[in-house]
Amino acid sequence: MNGAEALIRTAVASGVEVCFANPGTTEMHLVAALDAAPGMRAVLGLFEGVVTGAADGYARMAGKPALTLTHLGPGFANGIANLHNARRANSPVVNVIGDQATWHLAADAPLTSDIESLAKPVSIWVRKVKTPAEVGPAMAEAIAASQRAPGGVATLIVPADCAWGEAPGAARPVAIEAASPARGEAIDAAARALRAGEPALILLGGSALSKRGSLAAARIAAKCGARVMFVTFPARVERGAGMPAFQKFPYFPEQGVELLGSVRQLVLAGATEPVAFFGYPNTPSRLTPAGCRISVLAKPEEDAAGALEALASALGAGAIEGELAARASLAPATGKLTPETLGRTLAALQPAGAVVVDEAATSGAPWYAFAGGAPPHTYLGLTGGAIGQGLPNAVGAAIACPDRRVIALQADGSGMYTLQSLWTAARESLDLKTIICANRMYRILKVELARADISQPGPAARALTDLGKPNLDWVSLARGMGVPGERAETAEDFAAALGRAFAERGPFLVEAVL
Repeated sequence: MNGAEALIRTAVASGVEVCFANPGTTEMHLVAALDAAPGMRAVLGLFEGVVTGAADGYARMAGKPALTLTHLGPGFANGIANLHNARRANSPVVNVIGDQATWHLAADAPLTSDIESLAKPVSIWVRKVKTPAEVGPAMAEAIAASQRAPGGVATLIVPADCAWGEAPGAARPVAIEAASPARGEAIDAAARALRAGEPALILLGGSALSKRGSLAAARIAAKCGARVMFVTFPARVERGAGMPAFQKFPYFPEQGVELLGSVRQLVLAGATEPVAFFGYPNTPSRLTPAGCRISVLAKPEEDAAGALEALASALGAGAIEGELAARASLAPATGKLTPETLGRTLAALQPAGAVVVDEAATSGAPWYAFAGGAPPHTYLGLTGGAIGQGLPNAVGAAIACPDRRVIALQADGSGMYTLQSLWTAARESLDLKTIICANRMYRILKVELARADISQPGPAARALTDLGKPNLDWVSLARGMGVPGERAETAEDFAAALGRAFAERGPFLVEAVL
C-alpha cells in the first residue's frame, strides 16, 4: 500500500465520504487511490474556489468534514477565499494539497511555493509530511483537528514521493474532542445580567444558532424580556414556521451603534462582540457603548446551545414559553419584479425542508423578512464576506442532503466568481435551484460610494460598479454548463418559473431581472 492509498483509507475509516477535487500532476497517486480505496465519492470542481466552497457547504449541512484535493500552492491559492469563509463559519474542512517530491524542492521548479505560509491564515491545523509512513496518521489527526470545537479548516501537505512511496497501512481514527460544557459561573453571571431588568440583547452565534439554541433563547426572551438576534452572517440557522423569528444584527455600523445605544446588558452565546465590518471616519470599530455590560455566556468553542438551555432553567423559563413564527399565508406577488416582490414570491412558493444558501447581498433582505413565516427551512449565510461562496456552498449542501431541495439565492456579480459550480451541479445531477438576482450592477459598491459622500461618481467609478455593456445572459451561461433555465422579468414570470423548477428534480436556474 502506498501513502496515497493509506491516506484515503484512513479518511474513509474516519467517516469522511466525499472528496471535492481539482488535482494536478503531483496528486496523481492520490487520484488513483480514490479507486483503490472504495468508499470515497470524488466530485470534480472546475475551479478550486468551487472545491473549497462546496466542502464548506457540505460541512455545514453534514456536520462532518469533506476532503478537498488541490494542486500545489497556486491551486490551493485559488481556493483560499472560500476557505476564509469556512474558517469564519467554523466549518470542519480537511485540505489535502500535493507538493513537489521532497528531493525535488531544492530545484525550485516553476510551480514550487511556500504552501505552509499560504495555508496558515485559513487553517487551525497545518502539517507537511516528510515520509510515506507519516501520511496515514497525519490524515487521522487532520480529520480530528477539523472537528475539534468549534470546528475549523485542517490542511495536510503531501509531497509526491510521500504519496507514491510504500506506507505501513491506514491509520486508526483519532477520537474527536467534544465541546466544553456550559460553565456554571458564566451561566450565573448571565442570569444576574438578565434579572437586572435593564434593556438586554442576547446575540447568538456558533452552536447557539441550532434549533436547540434558538428555542432555548426564545424561552429566555419570553421570561425576561430580552431581545434576541443572530450574528450578521450566520453559518447555519433553522428558520420558518415553528421557529423563533429572530433578526440578524445590522450590517452597517451606524445601525449597530443605534441598536446597541439603548442596550445595557449584552449576552454573547457562541458569538463575539459586534464590530464594524470596515473602518469608517468617525465610527468606532467596536459597536458596544461604554455603558453596556457584556456577559459571555459561552465562547464559540463551548457548547452554546447547552449553555442557553442551562440559562433558561436557571431563570425558571417554561418549556413552551416564547413566541414562535406562525405559518404565513403568503400569496406570490404580482407586477414589477423587485427585491420585495421576488422575496415575497420565493417565500410563498419555497418547499418545506429547503436549504437556502443566501449570497443575494442587497437583493436578499426582503426574502429573509418574508421567510420568517415560510415553511421550515435551513439558512446558510456568507460568513466571512469573501464573495463567490453561494453557488459552491449550494453544491456542497446538495451533496450532503440529497433528499432536500437546495435553493441558491444569488447576486449576479458574486455569482460570476464561481460560475463553474453550475457545471458540477449538472454533472452530479443535484437538486439545486439557482435564483440569480440580476440587477446588473455591484449595488453594494454604489451604496458604499454614497456612504462615502460620493453622490456623483464619475465615469470611471460608475464603470466599476456596472455589470452591463454587455448584460450577462445567465440563461445562456447556465445552458452552457448543462443547466436548464428561464429568464423572468415580472413577478408573475418569476412565480411561473419557480413552479416549473420545483416541479421536477435536478438543477435549474431562474434569472430574475430586477
